[in-house]
Amino acid sequence: MTQEPTEIELAGVRNFRDVGGLPTVDGRRVRRGVLFRSGHLAHATPQDTVFLGGLKLHTVFDFRNSADQALDGPDVELPGVRNVNIPLSDPADGAEFWKMVRDGELDQLRAILGDGLAVERMTSSYRAMVTSRTAEHSRILHALAEDSVPALMHCAAGKDRAGLSVAITLLALGVDRAAIEEDYLQSNQPHRRYKIYRSPRSKAGMSPEVLELLAPLFDARAAYLHAAFDTIDGTWGDVDTYLTEGLKLSRHTRARLQDRMLEG
Repeated sequence: MTQEPTEIELAGVRNFRDVGGLPTVDGRRVRRGVLFRSGHLAHATPQDTVFLGGLKLHTVFDFRNSADQALDGPDVELPGVRNVNIPLSDPADGAEFWKMVRDGELDQLRAILGDGLAVERMTSSYRAMVTSRTAEHSRILHALAEDSVPALMHCAAGKDRAGLSVAITLLALGVDRAAIEEDYLQSNQPHRRYKIYRSPRSKAGMSPEVLELLAPLFDARAAYLHAAFDTIDGTWGDVDTYLTEGLKLSRHTRARLQDRMLEG
């Protein structure tokens, strides 16, 4: 379905890829070299930084909140690149939850993640990012239409906040939903996955049951993306109405966005 890009694996940046080549429903494709996605850039090696600098990026969109940045550190500086921080989650939201994920013992993890609770939390977060972050996603699309390409979008793992923002961008470009899902699921490849950190103070450690309980939080699952798409359809009726009414994206601006980012 999709045109396979050249695989680039960076030493200190996980989940990096160019989404160029993805097909639109009208037979065009996303240009290569205009939209990249990844995990955070805080641990980029000097060689990674040289590579990223060679992409001639205009803007790096960082969707992490202040708590994420305190944990992982700030992005490396890329000369001449504009860094835009648009937090897509509240640092206070779930702070105790994530502390429990890091430090909790097995019975505590079962209580907050077992019996489908972890999956429910993830699907709810995707729905909430659609309905409560319209201003942020509007800002992103308008910036891309104006001057912000080539662009790189990232959060911490490059899976959820960046994954959904890339998906919304691709919807605006008219990319086929199956192709969007295929790109989204690439975050599950072993070399792309965010490294799970568990406190050595926890006796439960990284046992098989702990990893099974944590899996829904660190997987990219089609059901999560479907929850976002279903929320768009259920709230606005269709993607066009979501873009025009929810994200205030005029037909003129959407056409300019597509001219910038599509070929064919």
